[in-house]
Amino acid sequence: MEKREISRDHYLQKIIDRKENGMIKVITGIRRCGKSYLLFNLYQDYLLQNGVPQEQIITVALDDDSYSELCDPDKLSAYIRSKITNPKKMYYIMIDEVQLAISKQEMENPDSIRLYNVLNGLMRLRNVDIYVTGSNSKMLTKDVMTVFRGRGDEVRVYPLSFKEYYSVIGGDKADTYEEYALYGGMPLAVFQKTDADKMAYLNRLFHEVYFKDISERYTVKFPYVLEELTDALCSSVGSLTNVSKIEKMLRTVKNVKVSDVTIAKYLSYLTDAFLFTQSKRYDVKGKKYFEYPSKFYCADVGLRNARLNFRQQEETHIMENILYNELLCRDCMVDVGVIETVETKEGKKRKIQCEIDFVVNCGSKKYYIQSALRTDDLNKLAAEVRPLKSTRDFFKKILVTKTSMKPWTDEDGIVHVGLYDFLLNENALEL
Repeated sequence: MEKREISRDHYLQKIIDRKENGMIKVITGIRRCGKSYLLFNLYQDYLLQNGVPQEQIITVALDDDSYSELCDPDKLSAYIRSKITNPKKMYYIMIDEVQLAISKQEMENPDSIRLYNVLNGLMRLRNVDIYVTGSNSKMLTKDVMTVFRGRGDEVRVYPLSFKEYYSVIGGDKADTYEEYALYGGMPLAVFQKTDADKMAYLNRLFHEVYFKDISERYTVKFPYVLEELTDALCSSVGSLTNVSKIEKMLRTVKNVKVSDVTIAKYLSYLTDAFLFTQSKRYDVKGKKYFEYPSKFYCADVGLRNARLNFRQQEETHIMENILYNELLCRDCMVDVGVIETVETKEGKKRKIQCEIDFVVNCGSKKYYIQSALRTDDLNKLAAEVRPLKSTRDFFKKILVTKTSMKPWTDEDGIVHVGLYDFLLNENALEL
């Protein structure tokens, strides 16, 4: 399709809200999800349209050959300071791929990284507003918390949500969803001309970007194990797993022998790189977390499908992954809920553990959400709502099904919502 601008108003507003807040804005997220476009195109256009002169916007793309010498932090500092010519005017500094100004040796000892001192030094000028993007190979969430000594303000960016995707593609909601569930929301994948082009692009991202990034940041002794682990996580989205279970699967199914320690280490590489997000199990009544097992969701279902060569198309798990990512896009914290109920079978009562797909915290509000492909069978419907009814509290309970039905509330106070309405309505949690 013809390439055109994708509106990312949610993230743009986040950056606008942080304008001149005295902190270094760090734009993070999986590679190729649109961080640079957001900052250098959408936000810069916003500044220009709101009266900021071009000369007060200082941009440096460290992955551009013309700026290669500025990968030296001292030269970068000198260049930026040379552009700040009027102490009475505010200057907006944007640095893309900031990790390129950090040597591998420095990354092993974060306290010695000169770049952070440069940026912290610039902040003392008082008439600068700094924004940086960093590839997930070296600029990760856990780094942001410490590198700017309390001055870092993270804005997490995700691949296109279904609403963003639909704003570009349009058409029948159900048909567009099926395409989204297959190819996902990586921005450049949207504009590939053919299905084959989309598949090829998504496949290339792993070897040309993600695995390469991880190898550059860490010493990956067994790259084939990293790939097998990635495949295992992609294949099991929406299923409970842990390091021991993965180790056993790799050993028995793939004939790959590797220690739990190595798997745990490589798993951290993949989650730090934003390729996967871990969702822990939460005891709803006991109000505590279980140490294991957990669920892992892929940052983008298109990437997940590409890694499995588009062979494993489990609608239930893909829908669950899409809903999970949607909740993250809405700035929610999401856990897997566990609730203990009593079941009567053959006249005997026994305690069983039921699962609530998502225990969701958005600010001060809490929700329980079940994801169900369909509930046209009464037994299936009863099984889906049982965990929600068993919480016996007053937090909102929502059942999302793959339908086009309008929202309605049953006699137990459970809100039933169609999938397309939930994904397209940013206020769906309040219906």
